[in-house]
Amino acid sequence: MILDDIKGLRVLITGGSSGIGAAVALGFAEHGAAVAVHYNSSAAEAKEIVAKITAAGGKAMLVSGDVRDPKQAAAIVEQAVAGLGGLDTLINNAGGMVEPQRFASYSDAIYDQVMDLNLRSVLAVTRAAYPHLKASGRGSIINTGSVAGRSGGQPGSGLYAASKAALHSLTKGMANEFAPEIRVNTLAPGLMVTRFHANTAKERLESVRAGVPLRRLGTAEDCVGACLFLASEAMSGYVTGQTIDVNGGRMIPG
Repeated sequence: MILDDIKGLRVLITGGSSGIGAAVALGFAEHGAAVAVHYNSSAAEAKEIVAKITAAGGKAMLVSGDVRDPKQAAAIVEQAVAGLGGLDTLINNAGGMVEPQRFASYSDAIYDQVMDLNLRSVLAVTRAAYPHLKASGRGSIINTGSVAGRSGGQPGSGLYAASKAALHSLTKGMANEFAPEIRVNTLAPGLMVTRFHANTAKERLESVRAGVPLRRLGTAEDCVGACLFLASEAMSGYVTGQTIDVNGGRMIPG
């Protein structure tokens, strides 16, 4: 099914070179959106995504920079706006754990990196994108949260989980502040088999899989439909401030 109102959307996806971001970029392009694929260090992978999109007749461009730096975040948005001719949808997908940290012995430096990557970056990119999304007339923001933001995470991932919980709350605040011009929602993936979990022990993966009601781990592609839904006015025009969980039933919030 082709969502007609996705066609022609101008979409910026941060962290779009791999994993969920790359899958979402391909999904939007397949539905006729023009996509700005952002990367920081993964230039080759980002170029490959853009090449796939253009080879299939889609519209895509590359933008680069470190979203943790507010000046670079603003430049990323301006690159996208200049190349796309405006901006309708922002997907704040860039993020990561940085490295495992226990609460009893965490590093102040790592704490700053985690919060800068998962929270400050979203604020900085959104601030720069806001006037363009408002001018769009159909602006929407999708922030990539995490099941960890609901559960608190596993030992060692608590800082990451806390940053994602803060992001979930940030989404609600933005939804209230930016309405009615811009809808803002969170996508909260469960454990997806992407590079993010490349170093996760097989035993841990199997333990999680066994506890998922759908009896499988997720993939990056499992997140595409939810993002398309949240960007589509026809499908979700009355949805804002919500967290959409994509976790196979691993966590079912009350």
